[in-house]
Amino acid sequence: MEKEFSMRSLMILSIAALCCLAFTAQAAEVRYRLTDANTKIEFTGTKPGGKHDGGFKRVSGVIVLADGMEPQVDVEIDCGSLYSDNLVLTWHLKGADFFSVKKHPKAKFISTSIRQAEAGYVVTGNLTFLGVTMPVSFPATMTGGEMISLRGKCIINRNDFGMTYGKDKIHDNVEVRFDVNAAR
Repeated sequence: MEKEFSMRSLMILSIAALCCLAFTAQAAEVRYRLTDANTKIEFTGTKPGGKHDGGFKRVSGVIVLADGMEPQVDVEIDCGSLYSDNLVLTWHLKGADFFSVKKHPKAKFISTSIRQAEAGYVVTGNLTFLGVTMPVSFPATMTGGEMISLRGKCIINRNDFGMTYGKDKIHDNVEVRFDVNAAR
């Protein structure tokens, strides 16, 4: 009976210890929500003799910080919220020649690596537009605490995602800028 009691006690203590470990691991993870109010994603496209600025009004996602792991970023962009500095251009960008928002309403970025560099961080991940996923890497600054700030920019080639319209009128490279200030 004593042996049975001690085995049973050992089993209960083991389960309790595992639960404590699981709780501790979860408590060490901090999630910062990205919302329309705290996240800006903007872009600049250029053409001979000019440029156009735009961005996306609806963005969601999360930045996850966990002890012993590199940060993770997961962002979803509502392509229907696209805007530009020209109303006619905005409608054209939403159409089949560019973002094709009816067929591809969402774009996504998921980080695969965030490593410290000399001046800030280098963020690497997969960017999906128009159903095409491409690896991207760019410098960024990040500060943490109760609020996390993540800022950076990258150059993407629109042709990589199938946006080939106006090849002789519009430059291929587009600058994308982001600014996140998210609270826990």
